[in-house]
This record gives sequence, structure tokens and C-alpha cells, in this order.
Amino acid sequence: MSDHPVDLRTDVAHPARMYDYFLGGKDHYEADRRAAETALANFPAVRLTARTNREFMRTATRYLAEQGVRQFLDIGTGIPTEPNLHQVAQEQACESRVVYVDNDPIVLAHARALLVSAPEGRTTYVQADAANPEAILGSRELRDTLDLSQPVAISLMAVVHFVPGDVYAMVNTLMDALAPGSYLAMSHVTTDFDNGANDPDGMGRLLQVYSDQGIPVRPRSRDEVARFFDGLELVEPGVEVIHRWRQEGIEHPADHDKKVSLYGAVGRKV
Repeated sequence: MSDHPVDLRTDVAHPARMYDYFLGGKDHYEADRRAAETALANFPAVRLTARTNREFMRTATRYLAEQGVRQFLDIGTGIPTEPNLHQVAQEQACESRVVYVDNDPIVLAHARALLVSAPEGRTTYVQADAANPEAILGSRELRDTLDLSQPVAISLMAVVHFVPGDVYAMVNTLMDALAPGSYLAMSHVTTDFDNGANDPDGMGRLLQVYSDQGIPVRPRSRDEVARFFDGLELVEPGVEVIHRWRQEGIEHPADHDKKVSLYGAVGRKV
């Protein structure tokens, strides 16, 4: 990991720093706060969305560790927010190894918080873009940390909808490099629960705020999210709104799906 100064571009809102603001963190700047407050004015449930996404990460990671996965590749890591993925995985199995990947310079600046591993395991950080899976897979840090001949779980939490280009090819490239028994865990924004293009309470209003800040974002339907798992064995209950994924016995208000508006799923490479 480089010790050279990084250009944080504090004058431009960034989704990772907006997410940190929604979660109550402190690693954001005036441009991020302005954009985040505009987002909250247009979609007040966005804080609930962010918190629920973090809980889905924890639930999915615990599940994967319980299945015997001991290697994780977390792409689109974001600013460190406890518990981080390695803390969840190493609580289940202290020997777990985790590679974190992000392209935001502020995540690089704070990445040392991600590197405090249990002594039996290991964590490392790769500065790279999700849109360039070859660079991620070919990085020295990844190759020194993960054994790709053994199962690896890829975690893509609330990141793919920000990635331009052919994201299906991106995910396929990542999964093709992994051994059988590997997993894909993903959450992805949707407007499936909006009531038309001008829904005053819909996720589409929030996504327009991001677009207005120069942050492209592409929602996808349930079927479009399911396409990422073509050729994989979907874990029950399949593609589901994230607060209902393996959360049996927990009752949610009727409008919760619309407020969260993220699908999640986990699939296994056979």
C-alpha cells in the first residue's frame, strides 16, 4: 500500500463518503454533506437503506463463514465502518483471509484500519477499480493473500450499480478465476418498488440526486439482478430484498421494501 499523498477530490461528492455520512461516520467533506442532505430531503429512508445494507453484509458473511469459506474478496469496500467484513469473518473463523478493494482515494488513506487482522488470519488492501477485474485478480496483494485454487467469496455490496460498462462480463471474469465452491454475494439497488417515474417517495428520486452530482447509477430489476447468478447455485431464498434474506421470523412494516429498495443474493459456483 502506497504512502504517497493522494488527491481526495474533496470538492466533488463521492458515493463512498455519502454512504459514510448516512451511517453516521466522520470521513466526508462539504460536497459530500451537501449531496447527502439533498438525498435525505428527496428520499428520507436512505439512512435506513444504508444501515440495512451493512446488516446484509454481516448476515451474508456469517453465512459464508459457516459454510467453511475462509477467503474473501470485498470489492467496493468503502470507508472502514465497524464491524468490517474481516471482523465478521474472523469472529466465525480467526484464520480467515480478506482482500479489500476500492478506487476511492479516501479509502486508501484510511485503509490501515482494515488491516488489523486476527493474528491467525490476514487482510490486505488493493487500490483498484471494480470495472477492471483483471487488475484486481492480477494484483500482487491479492496473489500473496488468497489461494485461488481454493474457494473464495466475492462480496459486492451496493457497488455494481455505480459501475459503468458491461457489469455482467465484469462479474463473470471474477467468478471464472475462482475455484468450484466459491461464492458471489451481492446487493444491488432497484426501483421495482416505485409507483411510476414520478413517485414522490420512490428510490428514483434518490438516484436522480446522485446523477445530478455526476455520479452515474443504474438500478436493476429482480430479473436483472438474478442474471449475475447465471450458472451459480442460488442460496435460498434466492434474489430477495435484503432485509428478508434469511431473516425468518422477523416482521417488517409493509412499506419496508420500498424504503430499502435493495436486492440481495448469494450464489455458489459448482
